Amino acid sequence: MTDQDLAGKRAVVTGGASGIGLACVHEFAARGAHVVVADHHVYLTESIADEVGGDPWLIDLADTKQLEDLALDADILVNNVGIQRVSPIPEFDPETFRLMQRLMVESPFLLIRAVLPGMYRRGWGRVVNVSSAHGLRASAFKSAYVTAKHGLEGLSKVTALEGAAHGVTSNCINPSYVRTPLVEHQITDQARVHGIPEDEVLEKVLLTENAIKRLIEPEEVASLVGWLVSDKAGMVTGASYTMDGGWTAR
Repeated sequence: MTDQDLAGKRAVVTGGASGIGLACVHEFAARGAHVVVADHHVYLTESIADEVGGDPWLIDLADTKQLEDLALDADILVNNVGIQRVSPIPEFDPETFRLMQRLMVESPFLLIRAVLPGMYRRGWGRVVNVSSAHGLRASAFKSAYVTAKHGLEGLSKVTALEGAAHGVTSNCINPSYVRTPLVEHQITDQARVHGIPEDEVLEKVLLTENAIKRLIEPEEVASLVGWLVSDKAGMVTGASYTMDGGWTAR
């Protein structure tokens, strides 16, 4: 029987309709949390929320103006939403660069800003920021993504320092390539910029730095997120937890 250690807790998961976010939604719900599924995919968001007995939050998190005056009531916040674009810097579209910073740095900042007052009042809170191995390392052709993830790392650490006196922890998790739509959708671009066939991208690009040569499953990432939001992880804050098959060990 699943431990109901999150019973009575309210969790908000951004990008909760697919990939890592969806796995986190199921992880939390199985442990008794009431989950708010935040995503812009109407049908998926509503059906997943209904499936787990949670609430859908239909929102475009790249539209950050709507978040400036937000008050968010949650015990757990998972900043997971993200997109990827692969292109050399001279060819990288400036508006796409700005979009990715809004979505993956500015919106996490505004959501953390909105959720902390309630966490402070209750004396307990968990913020988990889904970063990446690219929050610790760089790869060519990913200027916007690497920049955003490095920014998210800094935001998470400041949140940890400010939240410590109030029972709030903040941590990043840093997976390498996970079996998600975000990874699958970049195969074509990776093949183009590296000049190789699409069927060689996994071996020659995505897994080249991994010691363990496979994609991570979303449920594996969710298991780490699940531990970080538990009481057992109360002394873990300001950390960046790698789950990268040995990539950053090099």
